[in-house]
Amino acid sequence: MERTRGEGDGEGDPLERPSPLANKERLMIQDSWAKVYQSCDDVGVAILVRLFVNFPSSKQFFSQFKDIEEPEELESSGQLRKHARRVMSALNTLVESLGSADKMASVLRLVGKSHALRHKVDPVYFKILSGVILEVLGEEFSSLVTPEVGAAWTKFFAMVCRSITAVYEEAGWTKLSTPTERSSSSECV
Repeated sequence: MERTRGEGDGEGDPLERPSPLANKERLMIQDSWAKVYQSCDDVGVAILVRLFVNFPSSKQFFSQFKDIEEPEELESSGQLRKHARRVMSALNTLVESLGSADKMASVLRLVGKSHALRHKVDPVYFKILSGVILEVLGEEFSSLVTPEVGAAWTKFFAMVCRSITAVYEEAGWTKLSTPTERSSSSECV
């Protein structure tokens, strides 16, 4: 029998249900997150500053700081700090909900619909943000985010991205900016 693309090679349809996290992976994510979340304000700001510095096009969705160029000025922005807190709070809710697929789906549905319909954020930015989060966690918490823990986080963010992409499609999202983004947005982390 001929094997088709996606069967066992990790390159399947991005909307297919990803394999669930193993209990060990869930516990590694929750344990590491508990320590990260103790510094949620600083970590959240570091994530958003890295996102906006490395991917300046992501600032277009934020009228309150889209014209700020300097990382130090971004770090001191009260609006950025508020949004960083919302991002970290949403992540915290997802991590706390890892044992409940329904709760996770509910949170991701809310986040996906608001970003698709109200904010008009291209879903590729969830992939980009996931990569930035993994990068910051790996640097700031290198002793905590071992390769095994990092792999669990990568799998978690792949699930998040795939779920968000499905919500966007349900919401009727049709805008994909370029062919490059189209191919990169189909695969999350």
